[in-house]
Amino acid sequence: MSDVKNETATVSVMNQLPDASIVGQSPLFHADLATIAKKGPSTGGVSFKEEALLGHITLRMNADNAEQMSVVEKVLGVALPTQPLTSVSQGDVVVRWISPDEWLITVPGLQAFDIETAFQQNMTGHYQVVNVSGGQTLVTLSGKHAKDVIKKSSPIDLHPSEFPVGKVVTSVFAKSSAVIRRSGEETFELVIRRSFSDYLWLWIQDASREYGLVVEA
Repeated sequence: MSDVKNETATVSVMNQLPDASIVGQSPLFHADLATIAKKGPSTGGVSFKEEALLGHITLRMNADNAEQMSVVEKVLGVALPTQPLTSVSQGDVVVRWISPDEWLITVPGLQAFDIETAFQQNMTGHYQVVNVSGGQTLVTLSGKHAKDVIKKSSPIDLHPSEFPVGKVVTSVFAKSSAVIRRSGEETFELVIRRSFSDYLWLWIQDASREYGLVVEA
């Protein structure tokens, strides 16, 4: 725990991984995806992978605040996307537009605390930064039938003219929800809640059955 002081308040920021000896477990740790990847099929129409233990940070602020926008670009190395339903990426950093004043940032897990602290040290005015890494995870669906699995699960239009690479939506997914980003022509990222991760893993297995599911470690 560290205290970060700015012009108006002292904010306590907790490092969720303060010691490298502490072993984190992702929401799908219990599924033993590494073993399934080794013993399961190597070819199929859909590939599934959990991008485990990423850092997930929500940022809320006014996109018209030039000073805050400058701080974000300095900290992340990329400017916030301000067009609705878009995303930007720079290396391992991905920023997703969630609403006019909210963004979801994913970074390598060990960088999350430093980025959160940098925001708190450099931001002024009205804003909110929250590390939500423990409450969600990111999985990818790829392959020629990945979009068919999503069509079974969500009402969104996946035609490239309506859902191009880089687009982001928050939508119903099965009986839960997901932040869905198209990261490639046949690749989709789903940010899902920890509490629904097991249910959605089972759902995706069932929805992929007719196409063949490949699990990647």
